[in-house]
Amino acid sequence: MDELGSIRTFLAVARNRSFAEAARQLRAPPATVTRAVSSLEKSLGTQLLVRTTRQVSLTSAGAAYAARVEPLVRDIDSLANDFSSGAEADSGLLRINAPMSLGLKLLPPILSGFRAQHPRIELSVSLSDEFVDIVGADFDLAIRISEPPTDKSTIWRRICPVERILVTASGSTDASAETPENLDPLQCYAFSAAGRDETWLLGRNGQTRSVRAGGQLSANSGDLLAQLVESDGGAALLPRFIVEDAIASGRLVQILADWTPPLLWLSLYYPPYEKLPPRVAGFSDYFEEYVTVTSPVSPANTVS
Repeated sequence: MDELGSIRTFLAVARNRSFAEAARQLRAPPATVTRAVSSLEKSLGTQLLVRTTRQVSLTSAGAAYAARVEPLVRDIDSLANDFSSGAEADSGLLRINAPMSLGLKLLPPILSGFRAQHPRIELSVSLSDEFVDIVGADFDLAIRISEPPTDKSTIWRRICPVERILVTASGSTDASAETPENLDPLQCYAFSAAGRDETWLLGRNGQTRSVRAGGQLSANSGDLLAQLVESDGGAALLPRFIVEDAIASGRLVQILADWTPPLLWLSLYYPPYEKLPPRVAGFSDYFEEYVTVTSPVSPANTVS
């Protein structure tokens, strides 16, 4: 294996903290991975990894080396993309991260359609309601529902607005609420990836009210919150696409419909590419076209 190949192998082990997982991802025998890392350590004259029977960890030299060399490998990959865009556009591995509820709602038809058009592109999809560092976790793009990022260095592509609504169980005391002040804060459940409470900002005719939610219950899953509201009778502020079936069947009802929160946006987020790799750009275009035509997460077919 050449030195660049050894570096890629080391980075795979460093990211996964596992020789076995790196071998699986690289589709290489474990012995080949071990030899490549040992060869790199010998070439550098320093130990990069500490191996025990239970775990693999980076030495201080290994952490410093990984931080310096990973951007260089990305630059090399980007350069290769520039000179082989025709081949790269229709082959290779595409790694995608998305939230659980959104991924289950959106991705099956999108992935099926994209694969039919690009059979040589391998797709690896990870669904998680935890916030994921897409650079550190080595994803090519992430699908998010969020406010526009404040970090100016973030590369993102806004697709469409996502409507959120307040819901509660049919027949609960909150079902008759006429103003935000009628809601019991202790019965307002928060969506929070960090397990904290949140503030709902609700507006009507130029007026704004705030409701503190999550004092007694928060979760990082919209589907879980919808089910808890249905069974416990609390209230939650959730994307309409998560609760529309429960509303249609009468299990949940929308409340305070004239009090609306700020829109969130369905967006695609990318590592700091200077130029999107062709397969990433191709999937992004297909994703946007599908969402624009079908509007699966927003009642308004709006792209901005």
